[in-house]
Amino acid sequence: LVGNGNASGFVGQYAHGNEPSHHTAYLYNFAGQPWRTQELVNQIRSNFYNETPCGYAGNDDCGQMSAWYIFPALGFYPFNAGSAEYTIGTPPFQKATLHLAGGKDFTIIAPRKSDKAIYVKSVKLNGQKVTDWTLTHKQLMAGGTLQFQMSEKK
Repeated sequence: LVGNGNASGFVGQYAHGNEPSHHTAYLYNFAGQPWRTQELVNQIRSNFYNETPCGYAGNDDCGQMSAWYIFPALGFYPFNAGSAEYTIGTPPFQKATLHLAGGKDFTIIAPRKSDKAIYVKSVKLNGQKVTDWTLTHKQLMAGGTLQFQMSEKK
């Protein structure tokens, strides 16, 4: 990966600056290698969203580049927007809360998250283990807690 100066956002042949391919890093979840999704999402988020002159890869027409960052910052992504499902990634923060309609909150916690702890060992939604790396929109809108157990090792 080329760091600063890579305004197109290339990771090998993947161009993060090309919005239609934003789901690409998440394909590893479906290939049984979620650790690779976690590495790539962390790499893209860290290298192509920063305060340098090339810290925003691509052209943010209609807000897609910004939206890509917001979802991975929460630890999940709408891999197929028409399915009303999200696939799990890796959160960059220890805690984030979404304030939902009807006074409900959806809280994402990753208490052991650090710059080196990018790997997700397990995920629980309201205390129940998430085994398929998937979260539905209905589950999110019901409110609750999504808890990540993070690790420095894949």
